[in-house]
Amino acid sequence: MTLDALFSPITLGAIELPNRIIMAPMTRSRATDDDLVTGLHVDYYRQRASAGLIISEGVHPSLDGKGYNRTPGLFLPEHAEAWSKVTAAVKSEGGQMVAQLMHCGRVGHPDNKALGARFLAPSAIACKDKIFTPNGMQPMPKPEAMTLDEIKEVQAQYVNSAILAIQAGFAGVELHCTSGYLPAQFLSTGTNQREDNYGGSLANRLRFVLETVAAISLAVGHDRVGVRICPANPFNDLHDDDPKETFAALMQGLNYYNLAYLHVIRMNSTGLDSLALARENFKGHVIANDSYSAEEANQAIADGLVDAVSFGRPFIANPDLPARFQAGAELARIDMKTLYGGEAEGFTDYPPMSA
Repeated sequence: MTLDALFSPITLGAIELPNRIIMAPMTRSRATDDDLVTGLHVDYYRQRASAGLIISEGVHPSLDGKGYNRTPGLFLPEHAEAWSKVTAAVKSEGGQMVAQLMHCGRVGHPDNKALGARFLAPSAIACKDKIFTPNGMQPMPKPEAMTLDEIKEVQAQYVNSAILAIQAGFAGVELHCTSGYLPAQFLSTGTNQREDNYGGSLANRLRFVLETVAAISLAVGHDRVGVRICPANPFNDLHDDDPKETFAALMQGLNYYNLAYLHVIRMNSTGLDSLALARENFKGHVIANDSYSAEEANQAIADGLVDAVSFGRPFIANPDLPARFQAGAELARIDMKTLYGGEAEGFTDYPPMSA
């Protein structure tokens, strides 16, 4: 089977892609204690530059936004300077990157955050799950319900992070709106029990995300902004009474901004056909994600069901994944023991196909 559709070029907003094989964002927990990426990240992303587009691991837009151990930030000039070396390396190999902006909200633990960093959320409702820390699995603390001023402050932090991303050489930014993080917390009835303009009605629960998208779009250009969603995703103790209604309305609201793309995790286990929902309600380009083979991805693109497909873990052990797809080569398997944390092992030492 040929993979002509998968290897055809496409333009997502202002971003021109040579192929439709996207590297999905993946937390790898290898940043410094100061939230900086290092030379290891330069090598890691450069090795995978043959992707049509690389979406970075989630970067937190503030100290409060950090949830996991050793994840990188993008809210200070020194963060942008460190990331600029990564994007330059990727560009030198003909690739390009988008930065995923990830504010974890109530998700996290003090062992993973800077001293004095806060846990902010729409409502003071703790996540019932546990989270990995340097001291093992720990319960998550009860967050503070955000004031209206704090909501505006966090939105400004997102904008600052987006501006720094463009300055650092990223082609755009992606707002992480799933996996139980702050935007998803505002969207969901189980985590948002506010009684002001940011909670209660569906329109109010959408307000934080739509305002944030609007602000980021104004700052860096709507055609350089993507949004990632996964309707009905229960990760990090997330629950919504009617995710189909919530995300249909969200996608209809996003249409106004003419974004570069919508990144949809299909997650069949939820029982909700997220891609069908996206096609019914979103008018722009759709990137699909979650356990695609090259053949299935090619067929989905050829049939007009999606515009591109992102691959996560296959890119970890197969840095030259597009070449392996094209050659019909067997894919290497990842070592799960080195997925998170550590240094070069399991990060930059997976060999290319020709090695």
